[in-house]
Amino acid sequence: MKIRAFVGLGANLDDPGMQVLRAFDELARLPQTSLLARSSLWRSAPVGFADQPEYVNAVAKLETGLGAEALLAGLQRIENEHGRSRSFTNAPRTLDLDLLLYGDQVRSTPELVLPHPRMHKRAFVLEPLLEVEPDAVIPGHGSARAGLASLQGQVRERIT
Repeated sequence: MKIRAFVGLGANLDDPGMQVLRAFDELARLPQTSLLARSSLWRSAPVGFADQPEYVNAVAKLETGLGAEALLAGLQRIENEHGRSRSFTNAPRTLDLDLLLYGDQVRSTPELVLPHPRMHKRAFVLEPLLEVEPDAVIPGHGSARAGLASLQGQVRERIT
């Protein structure tokens, strides 16, 4: 059985736009997975640790036969191949891949929280999500469009 999943992509080191574009291609090559759509690239300010370069963000819409944990493992492998370092929370990164939504599943384990626990608070996630899924609903939070309307003060800029 195939599941629709949405992945948030972000980077702010080593040519971040190229990191995100390469990651789209790598997501399409995951086993049992098809890339159905990819958003524009968006520029946003860093969250948390502010003394770092701006981010390039995007969202990928996938259809996958992988279970959520196997998909997450694939995302982490791609991050590692891009040289991802986890030196501290909100540190600059070559590539960050977040499993935002996996069907309409809601779960919380030490390894995986669905939907992504902060996605509904981030315009740089919701804006590209709505590009690839205009009627997106975040389980437990409602319409992504309504959520985005409440975040209009968060600055982001479409760059492609």
